[in-house]
Amino acid sequence: MRTQLAASALIATMALSGCADMSETQRGTATGAGLGALAGAVIGAATGNRDTAATGAVLGGVAGAVAGNIWSKKMENQKRAMEQATQGTGVQVSQTADNRLKLDIPSDVSFATGKADIASNFRPVLDKFASSLVENQVTLVTIVGHTDSTGSDAVNRPLSMNRATHTRDYLVNRGVGFKRFTVDGRGSSEPVASNDSAANRARNRRVEIFVAEPASAR
Repeated sequence: MRTQLAASALIATMALSGCADMSETQRGTATGAGLGALAGAVIGAATGNRDTAATGAVLGGVAGAVAGNIWSKKMENQKRAMEQATQGTGVQVSQTADNRLKLDIPSDVSFATGKADIASNFRPVLDKFASSLVENQVTLVTIVGHTDSTGSDAVNRPLSMNRATHTRDYLVNRGVGFKRFTVDGRGSSEPVASNDSAANRARNRRVEIFVAEPASAR
């Protein structure tokens, strides 16, 4: 039992300290997960049941991870505003399991094939998005670019990163603070469909934008 509690305490300590390269969103989620795991283990240990303690640590960690970010009324309002702004465009707006707002933007809305220049029909979406970010200053934004499997990693990774940075720069030029952003380019490493048809390759060429309101920011 002591071993289980010690392990849970170690998890919590690691989560609280975080890795040096973690974003604030990742750190908030990790902190919640660590504290949740520790709390779950302690509650389980109090019952004197090892299985309960172990299960409590796992379930507590899951619950704590979600608690690392919050879903406030402002976040819900932003989600509704983006759903209205993107209606009929093919952009998917959702709430993730860790309480982040996600915009999944397909290539026919965002960028031409092989290009990182923002398409004209993407700009109204970003304009509305920028306004919602200015209204909620405590949120943090992660932008991830993806490509299909056509071409080599030497081409696809820089292209996906350029798409993410161009999206960020567009939003910054409309008043959103530069320090709020984390950008990444994953190339073709995270497909959402097989690359065996033109339609599926188009699905894989996308930009994902995540917005988080860390509990620590409130």
